[in-house]
Amino acid sequence: MSQFQSERDEAARKLGPLKWVIGAALLIGVAAVLYVIAQASFKPAGALDLNEFKKASLAKLDVPAQPRAAPATVFTDGAGKPHTLADFKGQVVVMNLWATWCAPCKKEMPTLARLQGAYATQPLKVLPISVDRDSDLNLVQAEMAANPPLQVYRDPGYKLSFELDPRAQGYPTTVLYDKQGRERARLAGPAEWDSPEARALVEALLREH
Repeated sequence: MSQFQSERDEAARKLGPLKWVIGAALLIGVAAVLYVIAQASFKPAGALDLNEFKKASLAKLDVPAQPRAAPATVFTDGAGKPHTLADFKGQVVVMNLWATWCAPCKKEMPTLARLQGAYATQPLKVLPISVDRDSDLNLVQAEMAANPPLQVYRDPGYKLSFELDPRAQGYPTTVLYDKQGRERARLAGPAEWDSPEARALVEALLREH
């Protein structure tokens, strides 16, 4: 055997373990990349953290750790037609439980109207659902007429308030649902729903698929 052949064999012998180390490192690297890709691909829809919007008028925003299912409670529109929240799936829904005898409710209503108007061409639905009794329907109608493009929706039996999980603690209570119909955030009490932070929150939900 020539000296050259011997030296080459010796070099190959020494490189053998090194090649295994390099190969193993490459495999680990590829596995890590594939894991990251898989995590991104299978990340649950709605994983966006909405806590960053808890500031200014939304400081009391409640963001559940996991999205909550919407109740199947029936409520009605101004013509008496029954609806459930599932009817609005595919849109971002801002459901506002309110009453004409609730001063903070009436004070924030124009901000909800401006929010709806600002996203008239987007899949956003503001649902102001009144808990007023039937005898006060004229007051509900007058309030909505003063705040276009909002429409009359009613739940005089307080069913939605009690079937929310957790229950509504008072009025106004505003619940935000994503396009999949899941509760993503809630605020008990009044807020400025046309504020920069409120619009940023809505836009974040609109961007989700």
